Amino acid sequence: MADADTRPNVLFVLTDQERYDCSAPEGPPVETPTMDRLSGEGVRFERAFTPISICSSARASLLTGRFPHGHGMLNNCHEPDAILANLPDDLPTFSEELVAAGYDLTYAGKWHVGRDRGPADFGFSYLGGSDTHHDDIDEAFHEYREERGTPVGEADLEDEIYTGDDPRDGSDGTFVAAKTSVDVADTRAYFLAERTIDAIDAHAAGDRDDPFFHRTDFYGPHHPYVVPDPYASLYDPDEIEPPASYAETYDGKPQVQENYLAYRGVTDFDWELWAEAVAKYWGFLTLIDHQLERILETLAETGLADETVVVHASDHGDFVGGHRQFNKGPLMYDDTYRIPLQIRWPGVTDGGSTCETPVHLHDLAATFLELADGSPPDSFDSRSLVPLLENGGDPPADAEWADSTFAQYHGDEFGLYSQRMVRTAAYKYVYNGPDIDELYDLEADPSELRNLIDHPAYGDVRREMRKRLIDWMEETADPNRVWVTDVLENAS
Repeated sequence: MADADTRPNVLFVLTDQERYDCSAPEGPPVETPTMDRLSGEGVRFERAFTPISICSSARASLLTGRFPHGHGMLNNCHEPDAILANLPDDLPTFSEELVAAGYDLTYAGKWHVGRDRGPADFGFSYLGGSDTHHDDIDEAFHEYREERGTPVGEADLEDEIYTGDDPRDGSDGTFVAAKTSVDVADTRAYFLAERTIDAIDAHAAGDRDDPFFHRTDFYGPHHPYVVPDPYASLYDPDEIEPPASYAETYDGKPQVQENYLAYRGVTDFDWELWAEAVAKYWGFLTLIDHQLERILETLAETGLADETVVVHASDHGDFVGGHRQFNKGPLMYDDTYRIPLQIRWPGVTDGGSTCETPVHLHDLAATFLELADGSPPDSFDSRSLVPLLENGGDPPADAEWADSTFAQYHGDEFGLYSQRMVRTAAYKYVYNGPDIDELYDLEADPSELRNLIDHPAYGDVRREMRKRLIDWMEETADPNRVWVTDVLENAS
């Protein structure tokens, strides 16, 4: 008789535009008991960052283990200005490697990594839950709502907020937030939890010789922040204080940042309006957290919890009024680049550990393969987090680990805009090709309000951070390195 497969199952939950601080101990008073539980039973990563703050590109990096310039999907695939509508066929992905390693892959929820090629083209059995705007893969959620007698699109909305001249007028602008009349069980978040529970139950009841990898991608807390009660009324806008970055003046910043206020239609939003939106955003996140609780309870009830690694992360963050901005864009602040990441590995991770080592979202690609006793393809710019998980969140004594993270941005529907960023624990440097660069002292100015790029006292820091950026661009074969390196080396 062959030996039983002892490799762990993996449950991967990815949220959409979830801010790092909402589930951090020092963050705002958002109720995230399940995410807190994962942190308490596993490792919470303090310095996890997305390689790019835009959906398709970040998700493509996660799938391919590569920085965006390596996979080529530089902006959102569904927009008319998409540089790539689909990932190139010849790029290895962690999912296809897992299939080859004998894992059973299932997937529910948002995809957004190509117009014509979905999860099934990358080794997953797709269980439904797509959203028409981004994917339109199937009709499962619509059928679910029809069966419940609450067809999609027939809900009553209250307290709507829209961008534009009149925040209460839905005839123009982007839909930001509202309260919906539907039951919690009618929400897409609840439905995706149901699909995930079904997948876990099916695995528990079937042939368990092969381990499973299940991925659930929630459509939130991405805008529009539309939630039913009790979540819509859970947080009182009158009790929500503006973040320190709300004092942003854009003095000494790249002009595109202030331009984005008008482009996003939030120039005239005051804090009273933002607080309403923040309350719905927080409520949305708590709704998702409660669905994650249902999923983890199912893992425990089926007896699979002890043999399943649970990973929670987000593709990138969301401004939600930080720096007075909405959504995301060519502003490389921690609001959208720092992400939550918690990993629980029963019998391996030390509960309540905090990892201060800087890591990237797409490091999860190599991590998943090492959990499967595999190795990442040579094409990956991804380093497995397994050594950190096995060592209480710290790198092993004999391992060299980068003390910075690297990120980039290539523009979106506002227009292409080349940026590169390097961040350490103390400083952040942003290269802005067509405008002024940025340098922030994160210890003195954690809200990133004061651009120190020309400050004479920071000359040595500026040179050191530019060198770090050059090193990252060289290491990852960034195509911009040829001329950007000359620019940075000759800058004062």
